[in-house]
Amino acid sequence: MAGLGRQGEDARATAAGDGAARRVARLLPVLLILLGLAFDLLTPPSFTGAPFFTAAPLIAAPLFAFLATALTGIGASLAVVALHFYNGTSGKAESVTELVTVVTVSGLALLINQVVRRSVERLASARGIAEVAQRAVLPTPAERIGGLYVSASYDAAQADASIGGDLYAVQDTPYGVRLAVGDVRGKGLGAVEAVAVVLGAFREAAETEPTLEGLAQRLERALAREGTRRDSLDAVEGFTTCVLGEVPPGAEVLRLINRGHPEPLLLHADGALVVLAPVEPALPLGLGDLAKGLVDRVGVWPFPEGSTLLLYTDGLSEARDRDGVFYDPAARLRGRVFPGPDELLDALGSDVRRHTGGGAADDMALLALGRPVRGQPARRRTVPVVPREGA
Repeated sequence: MAGLGRQGEDARATAAGDGAARRVARLLPVLLILLGLAFDLLTPPSFTGAPFFTAAPLIAAPLFAFLATALTGIGASLAVVALHFYNGTSGKAESVTELVTVVTVSGLALLINQVVRRSVERLASARGIAEVAQRAVLPTPAERIGGLYVSASYDAAQADASIGGDLYAVQDTPYGVRLAVGDVRGKGLGAVEAVAVVLGAFREAAETEPTLEGLAQRLERALAREGTRRDSLDAVEGFTTCVLGEVPPGAEVLRLINRGHPEPLLLHADGALVVLAPVEPALPLGLGDLAKGLVDRVGVWPFPEGSTLLLYTDGLSEARDRDGVFYDPAARLRGRVFPGPDELLDALGSDVRRHTGGGAADDMALLALGRPVRGQPARRRTVPVVPREGA
């Protein structure tokens, strides 16, 4: 999956930078003790290296294990004792006070070490739960579905987050390949709850509803039904922008219903790009009470061999650079040719990061479907192995 490839590259680069910084940081406690010794030996007796000795165990506390932190404190304390014996000041009150200070700070460092370790363990547990939730709610789509190449990615704006209010789904059905890309209003667990409702309804209705219009209405009713059951869902996640799509079996056409979502893009094999604007504007899912009398209109476009359909959430189109200029995916992609969906999402993700300088204000979900050229050899997706932190 392209998202995994791109995240893998980012993870390796981040891990390399973090690893170098961590190696330097791990040398600091020893360097501080050495600096304390040098400072004390090279300065007049009225000066002391105690600040360096007390800082060493405090620096070690969040970086080292309990034993290493304890050894750092012991080393700093022994350095103080050795210096005072060397200077002949071991019996003075100042010397005793300095040693007691270093020992006390070393004890506090051990306490800090245990607090940090427990926090890290809780964070690791929370990350694991988030990863399981992501796989359950947004499973990785197969590389090929109904004869189409598929690639998807989810980039969370919040650090260490795995999932939010964006969603995607694609599956083969008796009516062809059906897909959905959407964005739930809101953040946090309430948004994840709404995502689960929409995706659950889609997976069931996509198999049984003969038309896209019927599929849209099923999702509408699911949100309305769950909204009456869950007050938080109705109050916080009141609506969902969404694009529903269908590629009928054996036909080189694409059908779409757009419920207030950013317009998908169709990239042709020669670099031409078509913005798939809705036949007429429609309200997002969940606002059915405001749209009485309105009916969904299905847009139909050619979907020839070698072309790729790109659907995305507003995390892409609303990504800004330092001057506040929005990212324009149509302008950025027009005239460019990509071998397949994986390469398209890889290039798009890199381009967005260059545009924003690496930051993101909103989650970004991407889904790309490519129609292969007849006789073209089957493509193989290579998923890099990304080492987990601490592995």
